[in-house]
Amino acid sequence: MSIINPQAPHSVIMIRPHHFLPNPQTLADNSFQATELTKSANQIAKMAYKEISQAQVTLESHGINVHMFEDESTKTPDSVFPNNWFSTHSGGHIAIYPMYAKNRRLERRSDIIEMLKQSYRVQDIVDYSGLEQDNIYLEGTGAMVLDHLDRVAYAVQSKRANSLALERFCTHFNYEPMLFDACNNAGESVYHTNVLMCIATEFVLMAPEMIKNNARREEIIQRFQASGRDVIELAESQISHFCGNAIELTTHNGRILALSTTAFNALTAEQTQLIAQSAKLVPIDVSTIELAGGSIRCMIAGIHLSPR
Repeated sequence: MSIINPQAPHSVIMIRPHHFLPNPQTLADNSFQATELTKSANQIAKMAYKEISQAQVTLESHGINVHMFEDESTKTPDSVFPNNWFSTHSGGHIAIYPMYAKNRRLERRSDIIEMLKQSYRVQDIVDYSGLEQDNIYLEGTGAMVLDHLDRVAYAVQSKRANSLALERFCTHFNYEPMLFDACNNAGESVYHTNVLMCIATEFVLMAPEMIKNNARREEIIQRFQASGRDVIELAESQISHFCGNAIELTTHNGRILALSTTAFNALTAEQTQLIAQSAKLVPIDVSTIELAGGSIRCMIAGIHLSPR
């Protein structure tokens, strides 16, 4: 079968951090992040290193092409989440994004961009990082969840998803912006859209109850249904277990849904069966990395470029 799927990439980029630690600069607005750590920084770093190494083995065993980059810096605790600072797009386009936390701006790496240029067909690079000087942020495919088939960019309004930057991205990359508010029952805003929603080829995982505006919620659901997708509704408790932070990938043998073991264990049998009709579920233990408030989707930057 063909491995070209606009929604579900076959090749990905991951970063293996040598000094992983939940980022103190992102704690204020990330309600998913652990506030109390029971292990030492050294223990946490070693466990995270093992988890991402095993994640690579698991993905490659299912036929996914993984480009792994090492990060030995002690100044980039969140570097394991590369999907926030760049994204790739069919037609040979790359976007580089403005980041909210100052230490996350250090994650941008020229060697990754150079690898993409050498191994894939890259026509142009659109760099939005200069918007940081104006306190305008758009944290990549964390802040946006992209429907590559229907050309819609879904984004929860937050410090990390500025409407001006979203409009600019959508104009450049030919997406329709769909901005909305979402929060938990405590009234805390969702910090990144990709913890709330996962768009796959034939289904969507999302928590409609966290979108408080009734009209906007219905508009979003109807949009997905009009594209022919099944909307698999998640509860807020499942969102807190990272059930929305999954990513569909394409292999030579069909599609898989990479998700964390935490998320997999929080899904109901009925939800699992619905997903399995379209994609094989591949749970991966990243429980240490989840202390930083992100899960498997955040750890994977999909490559939507044509290989050379």
